Amino acid sequence: MEHADVGVDKDDLYKIRHSLAHVLAQAVLELRPGSTLGFGPPIKDGFYYDFVLSEPISEEDFPAIEKKMKFIIKRGQDFEMEQLGRAEAFARIDEMGEPYKREYAEELFEKQDLDVLTFYRNGPFLDMCEGPHVANTRKLPKGAFKLRSIAGAYWRGNEKNQMMTRIYAWAFATAPELQAHMKAWKLLQERDHKKLGSKLDIFLIDEEIGKGLPLWMPNGTVLREELEKLAKEMEFKDGYQRVSTPVLTRSALYYKSGHLPYYADGMFPPMELKETREGDDGTEVSVKDAYMLKPMNCPHHHKIYAARLRSYRDLPLRLAEYGLCHRYEDSGSLSGLLRVRGMCMNDAHIYCTEDQVIEEFLKVMDLHRRVYEVLGLTDYYMRFSTHDPDDPKGKQKYIDDPEGWAKAEDLIRRAMEQSGLPYVEEKGEAAFYGPKIDVQFRTVTGREETASTNQLDFGIAPRFDLTYIGPDGEPHRPYIIHRAPLGTHERFIAFLIEHYGGAFPTWLAPTQVRVLPVTDEHRAYGQEIVDRLRGQFVRAELDNSGERLAKMVRTGTAQKIPNLLVIGDREVEERSVTLRCFGSWDQTPLSLDDFEGKLMDAIRSRSTSLL
Repeated sequence: MEHADVGVDKDDLYKIRHSLAHVLAQAVLELRPGSTLGFGPPIKDGFYYDFVLSEPISEEDFPAIEKKMKFIIKRGQDFEMEQLGRAEAFARIDEMGEPYKREYAEELFEKQDLDVLTFYRNGPFLDMCEGPHVANTRKLPKGAFKLRSIAGAYWRGNEKNQMMTRIYAWAFATAPELQAHMKAWKLLQERDHKKLGSKLDIFLIDEEIGKGLPLWMPNGTVLREELEKLAKEMEFKDGYQRVSTPVLTRSALYYKSGHLPYYADGMFPPMELKETREGDDGTEVSVKDAYMLKPMNCPHHHKIYAARLRSYRDLPLRLAEYGLCHRYEDSGSLSGLLRVRGMCMNDAHIYCTEDQVIEEFLKVMDLHRRVYEVLGLTDYYMRFSTHDPDDPKGKQKYIDDPEGWAKAEDLIRRAMEQSGLPYVEEKGEAAFYGPKIDVQFRTVTGREETASTNQLDFGIAPRFDLTYIGPDGEPHRPYIIHRAPLGTHERFIAFLIEHYGGAFPTWLAPTQVRVLPVTDEHRAYGQEIVDRLRGQFVRAELDNSGERLAKMVRTGTAQKIPNLLVIGDREVEERSVTLRCFGSWDQTPLSLDDFEGKLMDAIRSRSTSLL
């Protein structure tokens, strides 16, 4: 059933995927007679179909299903369309024995006021479907589809409904495109941050703590602290001042900011507190108040700005914080560190005059560029998100100020043109208080992610009565730039785990150096090296496993430690080390002083390589 919105243009590839979904359903019904159908739409890399199966199916059955699909394709079945009115459509669906199709058909007739429903038949298979399809199964490209995986899926995405079996498949226009995609997918599995995060002891999700609330292991905490150190250094040089705000606040603050009701679905429910206090007349009175977990830092920073009378001479004022926030995400959408409920955000708010907006915006974009340069990230572009004045949600989605929107969007457009950075413009993706630039990264696995954001807020200052005294002695409203070059620890570290495949450069690596003594006689010198390096705050450790050298090397390589130092008789005698860097078979002899100098230079400069 493909009446669901799948977000794919109805082009030739859509038709191929759409048609293959019907072929898959036909094959499964032939192999598992008595099964019933759910939805089966095309998706961005193929298609899926949901079934209530008469007998279970596993991935071991995929070869038999694919063989059946290829046989169906060779039959040369035509895709024939038929449109039926309400009574005929229901009779046809009942004849098909498809209760879930019947339920959805009733909804379509009632809610969408349809006169007819469309059905497609290919060979003996009939489905309620709006199309389009290829003309004949022989039009489907050879060797360009592959069954991928099986998952459980509730009917209509509602956990109160029947659990169905969903079969996913890849499908492309040509066999080489399929093979290229499968290669990228294999790389994605190898670099999946959830798998590497567990293997490398970076983070874990514990059910007793709660879904979407990651626990950071010592290795993961190193990554957080190194990224935070990078941000603090760069922000200090750029004139930011650090602040710290609580994770809890009275709900009234979010009504004032407008996050309620605009952002209510993304916030945890309020906590109602009841206290007994002494009233003015000396009697006890009951006081009730509501508090909420902080979903973003903005309102707290605005209150810090408002705590003092500000002059135009004080601006721009740049307030920065790695603030802990909590947002409600549906449990079904949570995914490792990419979608979480608790997050620490590299946040800052710049309060400035209108004349300062472009210059400050450009400085922020340059800060983004410098951060990415340090991290070795190059494959990204900017997405300029504007508001959509024709959006039917209108005032429920955006602040109602057409003139303010026009001016703010013009300021960002001018800033981006001056920056020379590549960007695309998309209508309807702005924040409710102003337009924004999102930085879109293409990962090494082919996925696109939003890693950072830079937003121009023209609508919040009046809500908090934020002003500054201008040269004319009169109060004026500041513009506010919201920026987060490193996004959240959670999302950005997930991205970096996959980007580096867990093999972090020396400055970022949880363990920067591991010393491998060949025998127990070499352990004292190895410990001396560790103590010397740790005295300079290098994350160095001694391998005390007592294993043979080859096993220690394999273990260190599996843990993706960037620098392994082999210590034997020669190294002890010469006060040297033999360096083995991750990803290289070379063994480089160095004096201890020389190695220490190169190591410290690489850490200080945040170099991606030691030699």
